[in-house]
Amino acid sequence: MKRIVARILLAVLAAMPLLAMAQAYPTRPIKMLVPFPAGGTVDFFARVVAPKLGEALGQPVQVENRSGAGGNIAAEAVAKSPPDGYTVLMGSEIVAINISLYKQLGYDPLKDLAPVTLVGTVPNILIANLGVPVTSVKDLIALAKKPGTKLSYASTGHGTSSQLSSELFKSMAGVDILHVPYKGGAPAIADVIGGQINIMFLNMPTGIGQVKAGKVRILGVTSAKRVAQLPDVPTIEEAGLKGFETAAWSGVYVPMGTPRDIITRLNTEIVKILKMPSVREQLAGQGAEPVGDTPEEFAQFTRSEIAKWAQVVKTSGAKVE
Repeated sequence: MKRIVARILLAVLAAMPLLAMAQAYPTRPIKMLVPFPAGGTVDFFARVVAPKLGEALGQPVQVENRSGAGGNIAAEAVAKSPPDGYTVLMGSEIVAINISLYKQLGYDPLKDLAPVTLVGTVPNILIANLGVPVTSVKDLIALAKKPGTKLSYASTGHGTSSQLSSELFKSMAGVDILHVPYKGGAPAIADVIGGQINIMFLNMPTGIGQVKAGKVRILGVTSAKRVAQLPDVPTIEEAGLKGFETAAWSGVYVPMGTPRDIITRLNTEIVKILKMPSVREQLAGQGAEPVGDTPEEFAQFTRSEIAKWAQVVKTSGAKVE
């Protein structure tokens, strides 16, 4: 009996620092890791949310771009950080994709990352260099099938929705296009504009500016329906690839074991931010749809995304050693 009481006392004493920490949180700056370079969609979400989150919490939220290994470097860094709420991840679909794409990960997204909230979703768009002689998805497929034609596509990195959208497109269209991976959307689209790469699927916020500026030609959107910002642009499905639909998303995670009070505080403040008219207008201008759900809903969403992308990886045959 004495041993049982002693164990209970030890457990209570061990929990006291975490409880005190949760009640005082935050007392110093918070670091928000982004798995990709500045200028991409995940970075966009982070830089919309971080300043206002800092204002709400009374401590700066510092965005740090830590790219590499298809987003795994940042995700693993957060997964292995102290569960104190001072290191958070602005994650993306890579959290769900990489578990199927990579043979070995240094973390388990379901066991090592605690969901806070899904921040928003965005469709991908299919763009082409202006020198590519196509004006539609049907033209592109016909060109890719033409004997002697060698086309290339850029992606924002291994395992991103940019790559898998492209691989799914290749599989469904029955074409062979060379994959050229980049470390983020900004350098990739720069080479598409420059003519080094022919086409690219990329998140709408990353490419819509170049589309509107006339630097690239847009061929289609990957959403199930046309998007309000580009009403004249058809979906990939409308081009004849029935059932084609992909999307990118961003959401906040913290290390598993982070006190519930801290997760609740972060969730509450981020959801409030996503309801602000100015923020919603800023996101809508880039084709992004704000969400702001509960940790439980985001956890279920993460599980469903893992299952969905596992099937896409299997179908496409995409793998990273």
